[in-house]
Amino acid sequence: MRVDLHTHTLLSDGELLPMELARRAFVLGHKALAFTDHVALSTLERVINESRLDAELADAWGLQVLVGVEITHVPASKMDMVVSRARKLGAEIVVIHGETISEPVEKGTNRAAVLNPEVDILAHPGFITEEEVEMAKRNDVYLEITSRASHCKTNGHVAALARKVGAKMVVNSDAHAPSDLIDSGTALSIATAAGLSKAEAERAVLVNPYEIIKKRRS
Repeated sequence: MRVDLHTHTLLSDGELLPMELARRAFVLGHKALAFTDHVALSTLERVINESRLDAELADAWGLQVLVGVEITHVPASKMDMVVSRARKLGAEIVVIHGETISEPVEKGTNRAAVLNPEVDILAHPGFITEEEVEMAKRNDVYLEITSRASHCKTNGHVAALARKVGAKMVVNSDAHAPSDLIDSGTALSIATAAGLSKAEAERAVLVNPYEIIKKRRS
């Protein structure tokens, strides 16, 4: 069953209400989903509180929805403070908007993310360094392999370093529109296209997301 831990709704720059995104994901075969709308310090509380309402309703369909955030374009020097605040407000999944090559993310964001064990996923980390990948492994921060067209160009680089170091990976859609959601077969194809073996791809798609959920809901 598909698990996607990086999605967006109308609470930031997505196209759908949280409830509609949950429904479409369920129909597509998802077992679990995380709402991870873009946030900075000013919007943390509103986004977490509002997404929680629909997350609770989705249980009626048997869909496990986690309340999360994607901390986006926050100064690297302030990252730990914002992550801590997100956790205190109830964020179950914390994603950091990494140094993708398609946006002007502050240099040092990747490093700040992988140094913090309270971070779950470093999304689309661009040309992440081997040292940063080693930090991610040490602090149990998962590196994202993404299906999003604007961010996936460095998937191969991320996967190669993660394989070399032994860091954990997860495949997410970073969905902003209903057409962005992907099924498990597509997620496995994204992983293998990034250079993962069949076994590695299956772990990134079918095993690692559940590890993150278990860690945060245990």
